[in-house]
Amino acid sequence: MTDDVLFLSGDRVRRLLDTDAAIASQRAAFTALGAGEADLPGKIMHPSRFDDSVVFAYVSRLSADTGAVAKFGSVNPGNARAGLPTVHAVISALDPLTGRLVAVMDGTAVTTLRTAAGSAVAVDTLATPDADRLAVLGSGTQALAHVHAISRVRDLKSVRLWSPNPERRARAAQTLTAELPFPVEAVDTAEEAVTGASVVAACTLSTTPVVHGAWLAPGCTVVSVGSFEPTRSEVDAEVLRRSAAVVVDDPETAAEHAGPIVDALRAGLLAPVDLIPLGAVLTGRRSARTSPDDIVHYNSVGLGIQDAAAAWAVIDAAQKERP
Repeated sequence: MTDDVLFLSGDRVRRLLDTDAAIASQRAAFTALGAGEADLPGKIMHPSRFDDSVVFAYVSRLSADTGAVAKFGSVNPGNARAGLPTVHAVISALDPLTGRLVAVMDGTAVTTLRTAAGSAVAVDTLATPDADRLAVLGSGTQALAHVHAISRVRDLKSVRLWSPNPERRARAAQTLTAELPFPVEAVDTAEEAVTGASVVAACTLSTTPVVHGAWLAPGCTVVSVGSFEPTRSEVDAEVLRRSAAVVVDDPETAAEHAGPIVDALRAGLLAPVDLIPLGAVLTGRRSARTSPDDIVHYNSVGLGIQDAAAAWAVIDAAQKERP
């Protein structure tokens, strides 16, 4: 390991990769994936036998001029009770020509930024142009990041936020209201948050649905980022049943890992051909929304290519700062 390897803390990652830059990186990631131009091996998600944590490892490569990126970390649901991020990880990036180590960076910051930015790309691609009422399920790191990111692609007028803990949801709403130019209201039930919303973002680790299809308004776009393993299902079957299009970050990965998708495929509610890749919509190879009244569901389990795109955006910005 040489002295010119970049070691980037979470604070520096957040400074180098603002929300708009993160969104641009995710648009590049899904466009490359949709065009068949990225390397995306299967990821490892392994539930622990000792507790409720999940260890994960992703390897991917975005392009010929950016090297391979690996992320290793874990999801620890109990962290939420202590006010800590539920995801902790480290990312390593290799030189595209030599394979030598170029950078090691905080993977927690990258994961937060790229996940919310990926959802913003999905909302920008799938939601109606006038979507301005956001519902957020969750009050942790991802929930707050999603409000910031989605506000960059839609002119939000209001946000309703719910999570099971009244104190945490009130604190989250207060924080966001102080940071953003529109009101964020903490509400008492998930149904109250979702009813009438034009975009719903589920950012929980729930194993039972927090979004019910019966609550959805015509034209609603539902984004779920917490259904990343077969035992986690943030949305019920009625969400999928009412959706004119079910969009995923990657069909093969979603069919193996996304709880609601796994269940719907097993029950015959969906067939594999029904899963529309976000990248295919971005590149014009598939269509999703065909009417303003269509309900569209996007399920993201998270992909290594998202980390690769975000990590190299951070590396490029860091190298430009060097004398």
